[in-house]
Amino acid sequence: ALAIHFNALQEAVQPEGDTNFTGVFSKLKQVVKSSKVPVIAKETGAGFSPADVTLLKKAGVKAIDVAGLGGTSFSLVESFRGSKTGRTFEDWGIPTAVSLQFCSKFPTIASGGIRNGKHAAVAIALGANMAGFALPVLKPATQSAKAVQKRIELIASELRTAMFLTGSKDLKALKKAKFLV
Repeated sequence: ALAIHFNALQEAVQPEGDTNFTGVFSKLKQVVKSSKVPVIAKETGAGFSPADVTLLKKAGVKAIDVAGLGGTSFSLVESFRGSKTGRTFEDWGIPTAVSLQFCSKFPTIASGGIRNGKHAAVAIALGANMAGFALPVLKPATQSAKAVQKRIELIASELRTAMFLTGSKDLKALKKAKFLV
């Protein structure tokens, strides 16, 4: 697949940011039409709104990575690079759990704030097909491949525990699990 990321917030607060998004969805439609592989729309920490999702559907994307508020704040990252407005917008966006609700007609990857197997289970129960994460493996990655493998095994164990606790024999059953938020 080809993942195209949408980072309007990051661009808006970057000192050298490009905020000309004129025609972005018509251009996306052209990319989708000419691509030989499925196109995924990926937000980078601010989530997708219902209006965004409608436009993405019209453009023909095949999947969405919501990457909502709750994970890495690229606005905050930009504040460390000299952005004067980065800190002001560090908590701007739609949380991953909320953004997931708007994406029910798409295969969806939940990222942004997914820190463990329980978070992944909640995301799947809320409608995601998959969960993605980076932060939980970054520190182990500085140690060794074996440390990363151990962290991933822990996350998988946490996910299996959440599935057991919800009576879900597989991910398909977890998507139908009853839960309280």
